Amino acid sequence: MVWPHSFTDLRRAAHRRLPRFLFDYVDGGSFAELAIARNVAAVRAVTLRQRVLNDVAQSDLSTTLFGQKLAMPLMLAPVGMGGMLRRRGEIQAIRGAHANGVPMVLSTVTLCSVDEIAAATQIPFWFQLYVAKDRGFVMDLLAKIKSLGCSTLFMTVDLPVPGPRWRDQRSGLSGPPGALGQWRRWTEILSHPRWSWDVGLLGRPHTLGNLVPIMNGNLRMADFLRWSGQNFDPSVSWKDLEFIRNHWDGNLVLKGIMDPEDAQRVADIGADGLVVSNHGGRQLDGTVGTAEALPAIAAAVGDRLTVLADGGVRNGLDVLRMLALGARGVMIGRPWAFALAAGGEEAVSHMLAQYALELRAGLALTGCDSIADVGPHILAGKPAWDF
Repeated sequence: MVWPHSFTDLRRAAHRRLPRFLFDYVDGGSFAELAIARNVAAVRAVTLRQRVLNDVAQSDLSTTLFGQKLAMPLMLAPVGMGGMLRRRGEIQAIRGAHANGVPMVLSTVTLCSVDEIAAATQIPFWFQLYVAKDRGFVMDLLAKIKSLGCSTLFMTVDLPVPGPRWRDQRSGLSGPPGALGQWRRWTEILSHPRWSWDVGLLGRPHTLGNLVPIMNGNLRMADFLRWSGQNFDPSVSWKDLEFIRNHWDGNLVLKGIMDPEDAQRVADIGADGLVVSNHGGRQLDGTVGTAEALPAIAAAVGDRLTVLADGGVRNGLDVLRMLALGARGVMIGRPWAFALAAGGEEAVSHMLAQYALELRAGLALTGCDSIADVGPHILAGKPAWDF
């Protein structure tokens, strides 16, 4: 089968296949969704120097991050409820990533539990943690992922409270409560028979596997949304990192850093890395684009830790842009989620192969023969970030 090539193609295919409440969940952001648009615009404002007559016949995309060699400096970002996009979706996604030599960061709120994913794939994974009020649950979860071979923990720090997401409220995912919300969801489910068969019927159970121990048997989507609002901990602060460190001796990466002062503090506490991220525009709808924030953060921490970035990356050339601004690696969320919805494991694998093709072309046309050669020198001046 010929899969769509571009992000726009994948998004369109996912829109056709998914019930509206799931498409809007992936596609949308908080408030007026200005941060989503700014993320994309900020990346696209980065211009590159075209260089010629360099020997780029042996271009090398590989890199090493947190002790693991990657085929290219790319990874699948955590996407909550990814298993609702395709039958047992996280399993399909991690297989597509592994086939292309890149890691997947599993969300705390995956449909498939880490036990199920590990048993089904035997593929190493990285993990993203939301710190819940129940610290005993957090301790147990950290012990479990360690026992399954996870080496790198991404602690999300930009969700003390959920950003209001108007699209989710309109679609019936998070509101209105009661019969009206259920009616909206069921109307969409019944109007998408392929999804209903693949995921709705054959993709059961529709539980968030990692949360089963603390949800007291209430496992419906509405119950999860209610639980998350009550149990994500707004009191989490820098002092809680000591608790995490006491129960996690692997690599620690803080995800959601947008300010150089916070970045320096991450370095001071001895973390191994950070992700320049505004949660894909799903939290504070007034931030600069992540590409805008990246250079100052990279300069603030230097070589003290590994800087990653996400937000607004839609192809392999965008990956190169982020690397030129100071990132060592790049995370993508919506692209793989839409690919998964459009065509499962095969579409995710095809999309990543396309990213590699685009990244290799960008390397060659900027005169670089390896990822190690990429730096600010390939930028054609300062980006025109005057939005």
